[in-house]
Amino acid sequence: MARSLGGGTAPGRWHSGAVPRLDYDPAQLGPDIYPLLNSVVVPRPIAWVATRSPEGVDNLAPHSFFTISSVTPPVVQFTSVGPKDSLRNALATGEFVVSVCTEELLEQVNITGTDYPAEQSEFDAAGLTREPSRLVAPCRVAESPVALECRVIGTKDFGGGSVVVFGEVVWAVVDERVLQDGRPEIELMRPVARLGANQWSTIGQVTDHRRVPYAEVVQS
Repeated sequence: MARSLGGGTAPGRWHSGAVPRLDYDPAQLGPDIYPLLNSVVVPRPIAWVATRSPEGVDNLAPHSFFTISSVTPPVVQFTSVGPKDSLRNALATGEFVVSVCTEELLEQVNITGTDYPAEQSEFDAAGLTREPSRLVAPCRVAESPVALECRVIGTKDFGGGSVVVFGEVVWAVVDERVLQDGRPEIELMRPVARLGANQWSTIGQVTDHRRVPYAEVVQS
């Protein structure tokens, strides 16, 4: 029997080879597969998503299902697991802003993940400063060194409560103090990432590894 992540059992366990593995059947686990995926796909960058409701309330929430979708045009995506304010506001207004979450701001980022009522702004709850955006209504987080202003260009609903929101980056701002040789430097930004359960991580040791062209590979 294959154990579920919640400690129960589900049919379909099998082993091959000598490696002691525990098998999981997503069809049997359903939503209970979340902690497995959340613990394996790590570390995850965090989109600190700012939206503004149709009533004018500034919402701010961290979303760790976040990545780049396209370069030309520049598109980023975040996933709302469940019908959260970020999703409702982005769908209603067509706009959102992603700010970078840093070590210095970790506690404030965590606070904005609380399920505040929709009429309460997380900017105020976390003591953060609103910085007006240039092309969209939602505010940037003034304390964050980087912000991406986005307009919604599409969504993907998988039917199980998770909706991916795609936003074209229409404007970007970077604090000059985190720039090095014309690009944001990770050691200066000090971003944080999400891991499994309640775990977070900092950048740790950073190493450089140049991508090796095929011509050099065949010559070695």
